Amino acid sequence: MDDQQLLRYSRHILLDEIGIEGQSKLLAAKALIIGAGGLGSPAAFYLASAGVGSITLVDHDQVDLTNLQRQILHTEERVGLNKVESAHLALQQLNSDIQIHPLCERADARRLSELVRLNDIVLDCSDNFATRHAVNAACVTHKKPLISGAATRFDGQCSVFDIRQKEAPCYACIFPPTLLAEEITCSGMGVFAPLVGIIGTVQAAEALKLVMGIGTSLAGKLLLLDARTMDWQQIRAKRNPQCAVCGSAHE
Repeated sequence: MDDQQLLRYSRHILLDEIGIEGQSKLLAAKALIIGAGGLGSPAAFYLASAGVGSITLVDHDQVDLTNLQRQILHTEERVGLNKVESAHLALQQLNSDIQIHPLCERADARRLSELVRLNDIVLDCSDNFATRHAVNAACVTHKKPLISGAATRFDGQCSVFDIRQKEAPCYACIFPPTLLAEEITCSGMGVFAPLVGIIGTVQAAEALKLVMGIGTSLAGKLLLLDARTMDWQQIRAKRNPQCAVCGSAHE
């Protein structure tokens, strides 16, 4: 690290658990964020501000006026712009010392597998089950830790799916692909603006901890938030040996 970086990240370096070694790990890390919307906004902001050296953002959508109620990466001036380009502008203004790779595309399973392989850590900030399952499958294949978040109305959830841990489940262990789940979107049901900020920030915190190897992750735990009462709950979960994605038949 040069003198400018030592100054910029000094509040991290002062923490015994992080120090220069931990900050150096962040600067060398490559993170993949799927979705540049409500969850992806705070997650990307905090990864960028913390100094994650390479951030790849994947989103096929454009900025809409209705997004601005909660998607803090974007501004009125950038309505109509691709979300990843808008995010690129915001993150480079925040930290010009890191690399931002904006990908305006709807990544299919093959493309996701390629992107997951090239990165160290993956944050799923998407808003649909098909994408979540495709991202999870790619992370299982390449043994990359996945930080998954979801938020709708006043209810949020976050977990870490780290297949490198023997007992830790993957996303499909808890939400099987065969489960017929009703898709609930923000456009149809609404979402409390700060909720996505809270969950996306938790995702960022879990990602940074995993990169630096500090603390205890949410692997094996599903964190639930009811923002109406600010009640947090944790549900413990183990790997399902019969899971169609990570079960013993696939090892």
